[in-house]
Amino acid sequence: MLSRSIKLLIILIGFLFSHNLQSQNEEYTNEIEDSIKIRRINFGLKLGIPNVIGGSIEILPPILNNKIAPFLDFSGLNIDIDDVGTDFSYLEYGANFYFNEKGNGFFISLGQGKFNTDLNFYNLEFNENGQSTIGDASTNLKFSTTNIKTGIKTGGTFYFRFEVGYGFGSIQKTVEFNATANGISDSFTEEIPPIPGVNSGGILIGNIGFGLSF
Repeated sequence: MLSRSIKLLIILIGFLFSHNLQSQNEEYTNEIEDSIKIRRINFGLKLGIPNVIGGSIEILPPILNNKIAPFLDFSGLNIDIDDVGTDFSYLEYGANFYFNEKGNGFFISLGQGKFNTDLNFYNLEFNENGQSTIGDASTNLKFSTTNIKTGIKTGGTFYFRFEVGYGFGSIQKTVEFNATANGISDSFTEEIPPIPGVNSGGILIGNIGFGLSF
């Protein structure tokens, strides 16, 4: 009787172990299938230079073996440094060229970056016809860059990406503008406040991103 009970216990343990192993194999298979599934729409966030923090959209159309994915990045930031207020916005659009046919893994990227910055200069000294006053003035700074990047993106429903590159463009170091305060007009030449990654020849690009794929 005892021997029969032991046999039944062994059979029960074997059944439970086999069922658990089968469940683990199914979960592992589902994870693999999920990672290799082609996902055509990506929504996420990017952190870094020059984005600072912003949104990102990428679409993978079913053409050219799923290797080309148009994208759009956008961000904005308000910051005051000393006597200069900066209202900064950045837009980049282009396409990522993936080396595999699943819209993930290693890629190279070609895009166009658009910078639009409102500059507010505080406590400027206005002089005209022997009269002077202290006031504020605003102007706008715009420039574009041609961006070349390389990076890597993971697959699956939740993705990570990392990319580095450089944006080529001619960026001025100063802005010239006319302004009026308390009836006194004057002309100014002011230095552009430092923007992370930006120099006279272009911009350094480096960011990480994460989001959801559908």
